[in-house]
Amino acid sequence: MKRPNPALWLWYAVGGKLPDRYREWVLHDATVPTWLIRHVLRRLVFMAPILAALYLVLAVMMDFDLMIVLVGLGLGVYAGLYYSLVFSTHSVDSRVTRHGYPDEYASQVRKAMKQVERERYNARWRDDGATSP
Repeated sequence: MKRPNPALWLWYAVGGKLPDRYREWVLHDATVPTWLIRHVLRRLVFMAPILAALYLVLAVMMDFDLMIVLVGLGLGVYAGLYYSLVFSTHSVDSRVTRHGYPDEYASQVRKAMKQVERERYNARWRDDGATSP
C-alpha cells in the first residue's frame, strides 16, 4: 500500500481525489480504528487557512479586540467540527466512493471489522461463546 506524499495528502485533506495508485490507502484511511480522528484532522487542516485569514483581517488589519476574535474563531472551530462529525460517515463514504469503491463501502468494511472483533472477544471472554446484540 502506497502512502501519499505530504503535498498529495494536503490535496486529499481539502477534498481532492488522489491518483488511482493510492486507492488502497484511501480505503485504509477510511476503515482503520482511528478513522474518525483522521477525519477530524483533515477538517482542521481544511479550516486552518480560513481561520488564519480571519485572524489577520479581524485582529491585525481591523484591530478588533483579541479576546473577541479568539472566542469567535474558537466558536467557528467548534461549529465546524460539530457539523463535520455529524456528517463524518457520509463524508468518508463519499471520499471512498470517489476513489472507485461502491457506495457506503467504508461503512460496510468498518461494520464487518467490528463484528469480527466482537466475535473474537466473545469467543475468548464469554462462557457460552454467544454474540452480544
